[in-house]
This record gives sequence, structure tokens and C-alpha cells, in this order.
Amino acid sequence: MVVVIKYQWLLEYQQLKEEIDLLKWKIRKSELELERWMDPRDLGNLKLSKESKSAKIEKNIKRDEAILNEKELSMEALLIMINRFTGLDNKILKMKYIDGRSLKDIAEELSYSYSYIMTRHAQLVKVIKFIEDL
Repeated sequence: MVVVIKYQWLLEYQQLKEEIDLLKWKIRKSELELERWMDPRDLGNLKLSKESKSAKIEKNIKRDEAILNEKELSMEALLIMINRFTGLDNKILKMKYIDGRSLKDIAEELSYSYSYIMTRHAQLVKVIKFIEDL
């Protein structure tokens, strides 16, 4: 059970990142649709009913932006917490999955052999896959 808690932060980070990316995509898609409704050469000449989905685009964009803002604040808080973690395993995971570094770069920076970091990483991936399956 301790192992589950120990690496839960990585799973939460990945989930939060996916949610943020999806919200950004959704907002951009809605903004493009809104532009079409504002353009008199496109959909701007059509009338909308108050109940239509398209009539609520601006409201939905504002709602999604507020949700995005909350999630980005959560991400900042999570990153602050993650940066406080110590231990080789946490450093490897942070550098690989948050900072986007290669295992070779991680080995060099942490002064370990590349093969050792690859082995540690492989073990960590097994543990994390086990946690995901729980």
C-alpha cells in the first residue's frame, strides 16, 4: 500500500496534464466555432434560438476557461509538492515524465551509469503499471 501512495503523484500529474490539454483543445475548438458565428460571410447571417447549443458558445468558453484556470492552479500546487520530493526514484520519474529528459541525460546529471538508470526506470515503470491496475 505504501508503494501505491509513493508514486500516486505521477499518475495524478499525468491525469491532470491530460485534462488541461483536453480543455485547451476544447476551448480552442469553441473559439473557432464562435469566430464562424461572428463572421457575416460564414454563419453570421443565421439566426439562433436561445436553446441552441451554438447560442451558448461564449458562456461555455468562459466556463471552460474557469475550469482550466482551476486545473492549472492545481497543477502548479502539484509541481511545488513534487519538487520537494527526494530520493533517486522520485528524481528519475520527475526528470523523465515532467521535465521530459532522456534517461541518458538523467544518468549524466545524477552521476549514475546509464545502464543503472535504465534498470531503475524499468523497475519503476513496472511498479507504476501495477498501481494503475489496482
